[in-house]
Amino acid sequence: MKLESLWLATAPAFTRGAEGPVSGRADVVVVGAGFTGLSAALALARRGASVTVLDAGRVIGEASGRNGGHCSSGVAHDFATLAGRLGMDKARAFYQAYAAAVDTVETVVRQEHIDCDFMRTGKLKLASKPEHYDKLARSCELLRREADPHVEMVPAADIRAEIGSGKFFGGLLQKTSGQMHVGKFGVGLAHAAVRHGARIAEQAPVTQIDRQSDGSLRVTSARGIVDAGQVLLATGNPRTGPFSYLRRRMVSVGAFIIATEPLDAAVVQRLLPHRRNYVTSKNFVNYFRVTPDNRLVFGGRARFAISNPRSDEKSGRILRATLEEFFPELRGVRIDHCWGGMVDMTADRLPRAGEDHGLYFSTGYSGHGVQMSVHMGQVMADVMAGRPELNPWRGLDWPAIPGHFGKPWFLPIVGAYYRLQDWLH
Repeated sequence: MKLESLWLATAPAFTRGAEGPVSGRADVVVVGAGFTGLSAALALARRGASVTVLDAGRVIGEASGRNGGHCSSGVAHDFATLAGRLGMDKARAFYQAYAAAVDTVETVVRQEHIDCDFMRTGKLKLASKPEHYDKLARSCELLRREADPHVEMVPAADIRAEIGSGKFFGGLLQKTSGQMHVGKFGVGLAHAAVRHGARIAEQAPVTQIDRQSDGSLRVTSARGIVDAGQVLLATGNPRTGPFSYLRRRMVSVGAFIIATEPLDAAVVQRLLPHRRNYVTSKNFVNYFRVTPDNRLVFGGRARFAISNPRSDEKSGRILRATLEEFFPELRGVRIDHCWGGMVDMTADRLPRAGEDHGLYFSTGYSGHGVQMSVHMGQVMADVMAGRPELNPWRGLDWPAIPGHFGKPWFLPIVGAYYRLQDWLH
C-alpha cells in the first residue's frame, strides 16, 4: 500500500513551471497553485493580464490533488435546514452556485481540451438510517419545488438496483453531478494557464506581503520578489506565512482516502452499476466512486485528526474495515493507495470570498471544493476586474473563531460530539 494520492501518483508531470529566480512586476500575483489559483490565473491570463502564481510546494500538491475526485452539485447542508436558517432566496442562490460550478468545470475541460476522464454520473446521497431517508425526502421535495428539478428519491425497495450493499435505506439522487481524475485535471489546468501567458512558480512559499507607497503590493517569496497591482490569496488555510486572517477563521480537518486494486468488471457491475458519486448521510461521512480502471476510491473522515503518514495509515485501516462492512464481497481486496489531505472548514461550512485590506481571497470550501474552487477562480477574475456582484458569497460575515489561532486543539472534542450525534440520530 503506497501512502500517496492515487491522483498525484498517476497524473502527468507539470513541465512548464518557471525556472530560476521569480521577480519583477505582474498585474496579479496569485498565492497558491491549487484549483482556485490556477483557474483564476487562466481566466486572468485569457484577458491579457500578466499573472504570476506562487506555490509553497507543487502544483495541486495539497487539497486539489488529495480529494475523492467528486465534482458534485449541492451545498454541504440539508437544503431545508439551510433555507430555514438563511431564507429561501439565499439557500436557492447558494445551491445554484454549486450547480453552476459543475458546469464551469465541464466548460474549462472542453475549452482547454483537458484529458481528465470528466463525466456526469450523478450523486447518490445514501440514507444510513431509516429516519435519514425521511429527512432526505423532505429536502428532495423542497429542492424540486425551489431549486433543482433534476433530483429524485430512490426508495429503500429500489436501492439495491443502485448499490450492492445491504447497509442503506434509500437515497437522494442529484443527477447533474460529475467526477474526474483531479490530478490530470489540475496539471492540465496549470498547462492551460501557462499556455495563455501565466507564470507558475513551484517551491516558492510566500513569506511577506507589503503595500508600497504607490499602492502596489510587494510579494516576497523564497524565489524572489514580485510587485503586483493585485494579489489573490488562493491558499486554503496555510500553516505558515503572513495569512493570520485566514488561519483564525478556518479549521483544517483531515480527510482520508484509500484506493483498491482494479476490480473485476463483473464485481463493479454488481456493486455499483451506475458508477455514481456516493455519499453517506452520517456526520462521520463516507464517500466513494469507481475509477475508469475499476478501482474503488473510498474516503471519509475516519477520525477527526490531522493528516500525516502515520495518521493516514491508521485512518486507512479504519476505512478498509468500513469498506468491507459496506461490501462484504470485497473483504481482503488489496489496497494500492492510502492518503490524506486537509479540508478547510468554516464555522458554517459555507465558502468565503472577497477582499480584506486590498487582498482578495476565495477559500473555505468545507469539503466541496473540487467544483467550487474552479468556479470561484473564474469568479474572482471578474471580481478583481470590478464586478463584486458576481461573487455568490459576498456579504457573508466571517468573524474569527473564538480561541482558534491556527492549531485545531479541539478536534478530538468535535469528533466525540459527532460520533454521539451519529449514534443518537
